[in-house]
Amino acid sequence: MTAPAPIRRSALVSPSGTGAMLIGPDGVSMIAAGLDHWYTRDGDGGDSRDVDVAEFQIEEWRLQRRLGVSHFREPPDYRRPFQGQNVPNTGLRVPFLRFPRWHFCWRCRTLSEVPLTATGWQACQPCDRKGKKTFLAQVPFVAMCDAGHIQDFPWSEWVHHSASPTCDGELKLVSTGGTTLATQFVKCSCGKRRNLAQIVVNSTAADGSATTFLSSSLEHGGEDFLCRGVTPQHGSTSHHGCPRPLKGSLRTASNVYFALIRSAIYLPRETHDLPSELSALVEHPPISTFVTALFDNGAGAAAAEVRNLARQALQPFDDAQLQKAIDAFTAVLSGAAELPEDQSEDEQTEMEFRRAEARVLREPIDRDELTVTVIPRGDYTGTAASSFSRIALAERLRETRVLAGFSRVFPEQPTEIATRNAQLWNNPPRHEESWLPAYCVFGEGLYLELDEELLRAWERQPDVTRQTEQLVRNYAAVQKARQLRDRALSPRLLLVHTLSHILMNQLTFDCGYSSAALRERLYVSDEPGRELAALLVYTAAGDAEGTMGGLVRMGKPGELESVLETAIAKARWCAADPVCMEIGASSGQGPDSCNLAACHSCALVPETACEEFNRFLDRGMLVGSLENPALGFFKEAS
Repeated sequence: MTAPAPIRRSALVSPSGTGAMLIGPDGVSMIAAGLDHWYTRDGDGGDSRDVDVAEFQIEEWRLQRRLGVSHFREPPDYRRPFQGQNVPNTGLRVPFLRFPRWHFCWRCRTLSEVPLTATGWQACQPCDRKGKKTFLAQVPFVAMCDAGHIQDFPWSEWVHHSASPTCDGELKLVSTGGTTLATQFVKCSCGKRRNLAQIVVNSTAADGSATTFLSSSLEHGGEDFLCRGVTPQHGSTSHHGCPRPLKGSLRTASNVYFALIRSAIYLPRETHDLPSELSALVEHPPISTFVTALFDNGAGAAAAEVRNLARQALQPFDDAQLQKAIDAFTAVLSGAAELPEDQSEDEQTEMEFRRAEARVLREPIDRDELTVTVIPRGDYTGTAASSFSRIALAERLRETRVLAGFSRVFPEQPTEIATRNAQLWNNPPRHEESWLPAYCVFGEGLYLELDEELLRAWERQPDVTRQTEQLVRNYAAVQKARQLRDRALSPRLLLVHTLSHILMNQLTFDCGYSSAALRERLYVSDEPGRELAALLVYTAAGDAEGTMGGLVRMGKPGELESVLETAIAKARWCAADPVCMEIGASSGQGPDSCNLAACHSCALVPETACEEFNRFLDRGMLVGSLENPALGFFKEAS
C-alpha cells in the first residue's frame, strides 16, 4: 500500500473507484485496490476483526435486485482513537497500490521495476552505487485492453521484437527532445533500440478485425501480442490470459478508466396505514438485510424473529403491525425480483427500471426520504400550462449511486455481471455477503412531463423525422469505431434532453445553484402504449447545497413560467449562430458529431450533469431552425 493520502469518500465510487488511477500528494501514481481489501485495519489485508460493517451499509432494494447483491456499503472513513475512548471502526483505510511498477531515472535513464506495495520515493540503484543520490520517476506509459485489464508496458518485449525475449539486459528510456512518441526510445544494453511511435494507435488486422499497433507490430511476422489479463488492483501481476489486443496509453489518458455507475431515486414501498417510523425501521439495516436474506432463500420472516434484531426500537409497535410491515416489504422484494438483470448497457433494461420512478414522482407523496407535491396544471399559465401534462415538485429526494464495474479504452463496453465482479473482486463473495461501494445524496428536484397528445402530433411532422435521421446517421458512423451501444434515437429523446439542458443552464441563474450542482434524469420511451417523455432536474450535491430549496421554489406557479419562457427565448439564438445552427444541420458537431444545433454557448452543460456525455442535443427540436421555424415543439412560445 502507498503512503496515506486523503480522498473524498464519494470519489471512491467515482471517479477514483476500484481499478482507477490517481496521483497522490507525493506525486506517486496509484491504482485503487479491489474490494477484497476494504474494511480491514490499515487497508492492507490485515486484521478485520471488530469491524462493524453494518455502520456503512446502504439499502436500495431496486438496485440490489438489479445488480444481484445483498446490500451496498459506503466507503470507510479513516478514524483515530480519541483520548482513550472506544471509537468504532478505527484505522480503516482503502488501499492503493503503486502502479505502474516500471520507473526510470532522470539522470541515467535506466528502467527499473518496483513492487506494487512499495511506498515513498525510490532511489536509482545504478546512480546510488556511483555515489549519486537520485530518485526514480514512474514511466508515463501503460498498456491496457478493452476487457478492462491493465498492465505495465512490455518494455523488454517491445525493444526485442519478441513476445518471449531471452535477453535480460539493462533497459533505458531516452528521449531525443521532440514532442511525439517517435522521439521516445527504449534501449537495451545488448544494442537493441526501438521508438514508441504509434503504440497508442488502433489498427485493422488482415481479416478485417479490430486490433492495435502494439499487438500487431510487436513481433515482425509473428502472432499478435495479446493482453496478458493482468489485474494489478488485486495486488497481483500474474498473467491470466486474455484474447483481446493490447493497446499502449499514457497513464493519465482519459480512456484508461470509465466508471460504470448505476443510480436510483429512492422509492418507498406502499405502507397504507402503517406508521412511517415502523416502515423506515423495516426497510433499513439490520432488519431489511435479514428479511432479504430469508426471502432469497425462499423463507419468510416472522415478527418474533425480527424483533430480536432491534428490540428497543420496535418496542412501540405490536407484533401485528410489525408482521404487516414485514409482509409489505416482502411484497416489494417480490416485485423487484421481476426487474431485468443488469447484464449490459441495455437501453430497455434501464427504461424499465426508471418507469417505476416516473410513476412515483408524478403522484403526491410525503415520506422522510421522498416528498413530492403535484401542482395542478391549471395553476400555471403560458407554456407551462399548454405544453406539460404533469408538473411535480420533489421537495426532498434521495439518490443512491453505485460503482457496478468499469471499462477501459471504450466508455460503453458491455460486460456481464460476472465479468464486472471479477474486475472489482479477486474472490467474489457469496450472494448473501455480496456488496458494492455506494453513497447516498439528498436533494430536491423538478419533474416535468410533456403532454403526450401534443408530442405525438409534433413527432408526425416529416421535417421532425428528417432532422432526427441526420443525427442517427452521425451516430451510426462512429458507433462501430468506438464500440458504442445501440441506441433508439427518437425525436422525443432529442426534445426532452435539450429541454433539460436549457432548463439547467437557466436555473443556475435563477435559483443560485452552480452548474455542476444540477443533474438530469430522463424518462423517455416511444414503446407503443407505454409512451413517456419526462425529465427530472434535481440537485444531489452531497452537502447542504443540495437542499437549499431554490429549485423547488422556481417550479412553483408564477416562477416556472418565467424560467421556461426565458430558457426557450435564449435557445432561439446562440452566441455562435448562425454557425452553430448551420453546422449542426449539415454535418453535426460536439462529441462524436452527435449534436446538431448545440454547443458550449447554448446547450451544453458540465459532463457530470448530463447522462449522455453531452450528446443527442438539438435546439432545432425546441424552437425550430433558421430556415424552418415551424420545426420546433415550442415554436409558438413567446
